[in-house]
Amino acid sequence: MATTNDLQNGLVLNLDGQLWSVVKFQHVKPGKGGAFVRTTLKNVLSGKVVDKTFNAGTRVDTATVDRREMTYLYADGADFVFMDNGTFDQTTIPRDVVGDAAKYLLDNQIVLVAVHDGTPLYVELPTSVELVISHTDPGLQGDRSTGGTKPATLETGAEIQVPLFVSTGEKVKVDTRDGRYLGRVSS
Repeated sequence: MATTNDLQNGLVLNLDGQLWSVVKFQHVKPGKGGAFVRTTLKNVLSGKVVDKTFNAGTRVDTATVDRREMTYLYADGADFVFMDNGTFDQTTIPRDVVGDAAKYLLDNQIVLVAVHDGTPLYVELPTSVELVISHTDPGLQGDRSTGGTKPATLETGAEIQVPLFVSTGEKVKVDTRDGRYLGRVSS
């Protein structure tokens, strides 16, 4: 248990049996009335974001979330198998927990896995990854109707938009948060 005075970004709270991560918080002391804490919370499992206000000093139940460094090994049907880098234990994580991170996962890639009471909550990738383009059509000189971009398929199967000058076989840097092309990587 903690109080609202102990809130900090990234802290995970257990509210009504659901886990919520503190995205933002602000202590407010109005001229009249008691102080309060205005927070923005994100549901750890569903990703839903809500605003919630607590009276200052209110007790809140915190959840222990262990963030472990793991290596992605392989896909097993609809599940993904990871190895804990500390204990070398293998953990199978369902596709819905991995979520959009699956689009950018490569074999032997190191990721952070958040675990609560032995249950994986989410997989956190580095903010950018380097992937090879497995297919893209050649860009046509003078074609500016698409804003100078074209679709490209990455080695993981994900599709992103790249500039016209990028070709098949090149390695590019991709933002894992929104799938943006960040640039070419020199070999």
